[in-house]
Parts: sequence; structure tokens; C-alpha cells
Amino acid sequence: MRSENPAVVTVVGIGAGGWPGLSGTGREALARAEVIFGGARQLDLLPGDVTARRRPWPAPLLPALPGLLESEAGHRVAVLASGDPMFHGIGATLARVAGPDRIRVIPHPSSVSLAAARLGWDLARTDVVSLVTAPVATLGRAINPGRRILVLARGADTPAEVATLLAARGYPETQITVLEQLGGAGERIVTGTAGDWAMPAGDPLNVIAVECGEGPAIPLVAGLPDEAYETDGQLTKREVRAVTLAALAPVPGALLWDVGAGSGSIGVEWMRAHPACRAIAIESSAERVATITANAARLGVPGLRVVHGRAPGALDGLPEPDTIFIGGGLTRDGVLDRCLTALRPGGRLVANAVTVESEAVVAGAYAKLGGELTRLTVQRGSPVGGFTGWRSFMPVTIWTVSR
Repeated sequence: MRSENPAVVTVVGIGAGGWPGLSGTGREALARAEVIFGGARQLDLLPGDVTARRRPWPAPLLPALPGLLESEAGHRVAVLASGDPMFHGIGATLARVAGPDRIRVIPHPSSVSLAAARLGWDLARTDVVSLVTAPVATLGRAINPGRRILVLARGADTPAEVATLLAARGYPETQITVLEQLGGAGERIVTGTAGDWAMPAGDPLNVIAVECGEGPAIPLVAGLPDEAYETDGQLTKREVRAVTLAALAPVPGALLWDVGAGSGSIGVEWMRAHPACRAIAIESSAERVATITANAARLGVPGLRVVHGRAPGALDGLPEPDTIFIGGGLTRDGVLDRCLTALRPGGRLVANAVTVESEAVVAGAYAKLGGELTRLTVQRGSPVGGFTGWRSFMPVTIWTVSR
């Protein structure tokens, strides 16, 4: 139903096919508008008989958005968006900034839907990764043998960056298909393999289809092999890591503080649990900060934030966490108290102790606050001459408490 309320912004999705590809509802909304916001590329698709004032988005957009909408209060405002505005688009941003009751969305098929239609891929069984604003390393989390991935590109150079990443991750035979200007007169599809990708940069409006072949598998469950990480030895062993992640219990959208992060394995695997999981690694060693950053990029979670500093001071000003892991610094004055204070109501704290002194801190906290204590001893088989014996690692005490 057409909205007559000028306070409601109509968001119209448009494809590379431009005006002819719009539905009658979309055309009517744009024809009735007094002001149309959009990117320069989308605004150029409007015919001359659409008389609304055209206002290109400024850069950066997000800080200016509330003021832009306010400046056109009382006018019939439309927004022209690429494809489906609610799929990695401006529609979702407007709903968040202005409120869902202030927008009306008329979607167009997304570039991902069009790509799946061209390829004959089952979209429900295909991973989708957006590199529009994310580093190419983000793709690493989705790479595994036999997986199909559709990648939203940032620009014309993204296909070559994706090919380079795939080859570096051990997938040189992966087939890459670049689909440009889907639905438009300039639609073009090119195919090659990652290891010998030599296609020149094409149209910046493209989707990249990745069909992974054989290559190294990286499990999605907690407890990646220790060899997956660069480390100076400050690494939570995989068996302990798996138990610790189970205690931390990551859920989509939750924020973790990884205090005394070492090589960053806990924060990395927390973020690998779900694309919406967020983590901040706090580490006092500059060398380990660089190691954490490298590990996060290699394992597909370059969004892991790393704070160089020593707790508790380095925790000041950080966003409120849902969950905290203390892997180092338990015996330092104020660290445990500061973490408990920072934790939101209902949040969870997990602390690992490996020394007598840190165990004493955990025992005292357990006596005062309760929670759960787990003592974990790991033994691995190793050669003893021509036989096999057990090699023990230092036992770890894990304290879990909810606020």
C-alpha cells in the first residue's frame, strides 16, 4: 500500500538494468517523490521525467544520515538503493538509524539472488561473504573443501584479491566466476582458476562465485590444531581451548574480552563460532599483538580488535562485554575485580589458572562468588625410544562464574 505520510522514507531497490527493471510500485514511488537520495551510480539510472531533487550520498555517510533526513522533513523522500536494500544495503542502515516504522522498502532481486540464478546454485546451501567494507581475509573463515561461496565485491580489483587469497590458503585449483553488471545491458561472466588468475580488472559492480575444490580443511568447532597458530609458546593448548570455549559459550552477536590474549587463540575461535560474534584481545606484549593480528587474519576473522596494553588499565573505555576470559594477569592487582565490575548483568567470566599463585586467586574468588571449578589434565602420546608413552602438560584450573 502506498504511504502518504511524508515522515516515512520509501527505499526502492534498483538493479543494473535500471528503470525498465523496476516494478510499477517502485516507479510510482520514485515518480511521486520530491527528494531522492542515492549513490551517484543509482541516481544516474533515473530517467529525466523523474522530477524529484536528486541528492547524492556524502562520504562518510553514517554520521551525516540523521541530519540529511532531518533536512528534508516534510517532503516526500525516497532512497534509491542497489538490489535488495535489506541485504547488506542502505535499507538496514536506515531501519537502524531512523527506526523500522519510518521506512517502507520496495526490494529488487539482490545481486546474490541473480548470481545464484545464473549459476544454478542452491542459494540456501551457499555461503555469502560481503567484502564491500571488510578485508579480503574475511573470506578465509568460509573456505573449506567443496564449499560454494558468493562474494560481494568492493570493486574491480576484488576478484584478483580473492584469487590470491585462495591460492595462498592452498586452494589454487578453485574455480572462480566473476559476474558483472547482473541484469544490465553490460552483463558479463568470466571464469578462471585461483592459481593462474590473470583476468584484467573489469567492472566494479561484480559478484564473485567461488567453488572450492580440494584443499586444507579448517574445522569450525573449537579446538583448532595448535599448528594453526603462529606462537611464541603462549598458546592455550587445543584440548584446554576446546573446554574453555565450551565454558565461554559463544552466542551470535556477543562481545568477548580476551584478557592476556597471548597468541589470540581464544578470541579467534570465539569469532569463528559465528560471523556476528565479536571479540577484543588485550595483550601487553607488542610482539604478541602482531602475532594475534596475523593469526586472526589467517583464520578468517580480521575483525578481531587488538588492544595493546596491560590490564586492568587497558580495559578502561572498552565497550561492555557479554563474556570475559582471563588467560593471563590473574595475579595482577585489580584485574579480576575490574573484570567482574565490567561484566554486564547475566554475563559470564571464565578464568584459567596454571600456577599455584593464580590458583589461589581463583580459589578465593570461588569461595566468595561460587560458580564452577574444573581441573583439566592433558596427556599426549609421544615416542619413548621405540615405544609410545604419555607426556603430561601442566594441569589447568578453569573457573566459570555468571554475574
